[in-house]
Amino acid sequence: MDPMSSWIMIAGALIAATITLNPRLLRNSSWRATVTPLASIIGSGFLIAGPILARATGSLAAFAMAALCAIGWLFGSAIRYNIRHAEPLISSDGPPLWLARLDKLSDLALALAYFVSVSYYLNLFAAFALRMVGLETVSNIRWLSVAIIALLGLIGTFRGLRWLENIELPAVGLKLALISGLLLSLLLTVAHAGMAAMIALPAIDHPANVREIGILLGLVILVQGFETSRYLGHAYDRETRIRTMRRAQIIATCIYVPFIALLTPFFGNSPPQGAVEETAIIDMLAPLGWAVAPLIILTALASQLSAAVADMNGAGGLVRSASGDRVGVRWGYAGTATIAILITLTSNIVEIIVYASKAFVLYYGLQSATAAILCARGDRPNHAGFLMYITGLLIAVAVILLSIPAEG
Repeated sequence: MDPMSSWIMIAGALIAATITLNPRLLRNSSWRATVTPLASIIGSGFLIAGPILARATGSLAAFAMAALCAIGWLFGSAIRYNIRHAEPLISSDGPPLWLARLDKLSDLALALAYFVSVSYYLNLFAAFALRMVGLETVSNIRWLSVAIIALLGLIGTFRGLRWLENIELPAVGLKLALISGLLLSLLLTVAHAGMAAMIALPAIDHPANVREIGILLGLVILVQGFETSRYLGHAYDRETRIRTMRRAQIIATCIYVPFIALLTPFFGNSPPQGAVEETAIIDMLAPLGWAVAPLIILTALASQLSAAVADMNGAGGLVRSASGDRVGVRWGYAGTATIAILITLTSNIVEIIVYASKAFVLYYGLQSATAAILCARGDRPNHAGFLMYITGLLIAVAVILLSIPAEG
């Protein structure tokens, strides 16, 4: 264990915080529009991607992560295309019937996913928070989750998007600063020791089987979250949402792929059997020193809180859009919080999140289908776009049919 790695980690996080928590940046409208999709993309997946990929892909993990980001970019491209081309048709007096029905079906799938994800993120937040003080029980986690969901719902209902963004923005800034410190420590540790001298890589010594392919397909959900930009139309114009969604995906890719690449030499510390736990990365990175556990717990808290607020923002806008503006965004926040509380009190979150993941992918498939149809229609069909978005639709179908949870 190298104590210097911990100090490097802390110094890197503090330096990065001077940028990510700079008041001028936090007040910047373009950055605020970027933060909501970015917060959701870099959610709980950041903590569990490494341990899951260690088991499923071994030394090829960075390539697998890059492929997942590429698939996410494809789905994001379809949604950006629809923001520009489908939204004006949907908001017109007489939208095409096929488009209206696809859009309603998309909204239904995404609403289910959002209600569950808000509950899931805040259950994880409560679990990490209570673990810090030794009070982690099922009952305590459940009631703390309910209290936080209710608080966020009240803030959104009575104060609106800007107040929720004021919670989300510093949480994302803190998360990015902590991740920066972790990346810097990993980079210097790997560079100093050399790949050959690091912990032995877990090789995949057999061809990928159906189970491993299913796990990889299921990991598409790790890069979910960019779609929230679609439902911020009440606060940002189309071009801003398109530009900031693209920026959020680029930033997330520039974090995910290097992180997994630098984490790969530590895969030997991954538990070989059993379910992958959210805290497995703490054991994996233990050689980096004493700062790993508190830094990752803080990152987890910031990640879950910001991701939950991001999805609540998206859900509020979605309810408004799906109701044809008959239900305001603030009441959308109230409805989201109410359903998330009911899910928390009555459901097994670990099991239901599997269905929410498939609902997200169903939404991406429907958005890809919408974009493909729009590309094929008109006087000048976009053949390249049609083929690209049909590919997205086929990938979504494969994920829905073949993916399995990593714990399965």
